[in-house]
Amino acid sequence: MAPRIGFHASHEQFRPDRLLRLVQAAERAGFDGAMCSDHWAPWSEEQGESGFAWSWLGAALQATNLPFGIVNAPGQRYHPAIIAQAAATLNVMYPDRFWIAIGSGQLLNEHITGERWPAKTERHERLREAADVMRMLWAGETVSREGHVSVSEAKLWTRPQRPPLLVGAAVTPPTAAWVAEWADALITVSQSDDELDRVVEAYRSNGGEGKPMYLQVHLAYADTDEAAREAAFAQWRQNTLPNSVMTDLAHPSQVSDAATHVTADDLDGAVRISSDPARHVDWLRRDLSRGFDALYLHEVGPDQERFVEVFGREVLPHLR
Repeated sequence: MAPRIGFHASHEQFRPDRLLRLVQAAERAGFDGAMCSDHWAPWSEEQGESGFAWSWLGAALQATNLPFGIVNAPGQRYHPAIIAQAAATLNVMYPDRFWIAIGSGQLLNEHITGERWPAKTERHERLREAADVMRMLWAGETVSREGHVSVSEAKLWTRPQRPPLLVGAAVTPPTAAWVAEWADALITVSQSDDELDRVVEAYRSNGGEGKPMYLQVHLAYADTDEAAREAAFAQWRQNTLPNSVMTDLAHPSQVSDAATHVTADDLDGAVRISSDPARHVDWLRRDLSRGFDALYLHEVGPDQERFVEVFGREVLPHLR
């Protein structure tokens, strides 16, 4: 099967009505999939949006013929039984067109419940329990259990013929190795070649061999390299911070404060910046050579419509 080249819909950067038009444009331009974020708050006040992804997904699936995925953090802001029900309903209405990736989350989105923020080890334990709960509900079981996640006599009455693919989100090699033990697939993010190779190797060598792998690619494109870098710096500089820092900050202002030392030259490890579509083709071909089954392209700058049009014409045909 040919690899899928998808569009990433960034709810923390753009209003949901605009994102709906963008995924329709992406489908017309030749993108053959999409995924979206699931945030309570944006990473920065400059980004300034954060629509409710689950409301949007129903509209996006109806408005296009694309398959969609979402990156979600069950266990605190969302009870996993509710997420299992939401995913099942989407798959009943749009069979085999929806997948869900799960991760341990960030305080930025989870602090609103007022519950304490667990340490990383406990968050991983909670995530593993949430994955088990979701799978049992999709299988038709009545679930009662105590632990990091409590469930009482939960049964999912509306279920699809086939459960959605349950994807594990990982940024580091240790997390990728752990995800390989229980997830149906991996999703990770673009980073330095060496680090990305380590993530792939950790996943494959710990039980992920033969399972699908997805990559979210952060990129910046504009008329000039300088303009692309300026747009990336304005919108995405905070995402150069280590994941261990990002997960423990509660408010966009705190994330921005933590990134005050970041310069435009620091972006290269986190964002692929070029005004040359051929350069992006080379980068993406290298990703495909690693064995990724799907690439989801996230233009971090504001000119989404131009990105969709140019990449549909000058990048996608060279990847197929």
